[in-house]
Amino acid sequence: MDNIEQYIEALIFASEQGIRTEEIIYCLQASFEHDYTADEVNQQIDIITQKYLNDALAIEVVKINNGYQFLTKKKYHAAISLLQMQRSKKKLSQAALETLAIIAYKQPVTKTDVEQIRGVNCDYSIQKLLEKELIAITGKAESVGKPILYGTSGLFMDYFGINDITELPQLKEITDNSSAIGEQTE
Repeated sequence: MDNIEQYIEALIFASEQGIRTEEIIYCLQASFEHDYTADEVNQQIDIITQKYLNDALAIEVVKINNGYQFLTKKKYHAAISLLQMQRSKKKLSQAALETLAIIAYKQPVTKTDVEQIRGVNCDYSIQKLLEKELIAITGKAESVGKPILYGTSGLFMDYFGINDITELPQLKEITDNSSAIGEQTE
């Protein structure tokens, strides 16, 4: 096999977790009915590893837990972390979106106020929004028990592409009267 290196490279690339030398040997032997030794495979892995040490490439082959895996090089980790953080923030449930909308329009607002508007418990939604840093604790209310006040964060602005809360659509801008029955008076 002249192109065994490419097959090994493809196996490492396709593996979600580190792939061990034994697994590579098994796949190669099953595909090509040829006996490969661990030395042959490890020699090819060394060649692949050396190829990806090139500074022009953003990924490298790393040995982790007796297996090989393609990973981004350390100097790119900050950018990758931001991407992963941004993508995780995009996954908001309907309940979280409703809770976020109430906080955005009514801020500063207490959890009790949000629950009265939604009509359900909002503990989980508020916790998730805090974890995703879309809302922040802005203080404590002066009412009995001094409940925590919530408001939107700077990341909320980035997430929705606005510079200021005043750029949020006004309720009359998003109200659709096309399904209304009868005459509308102002």
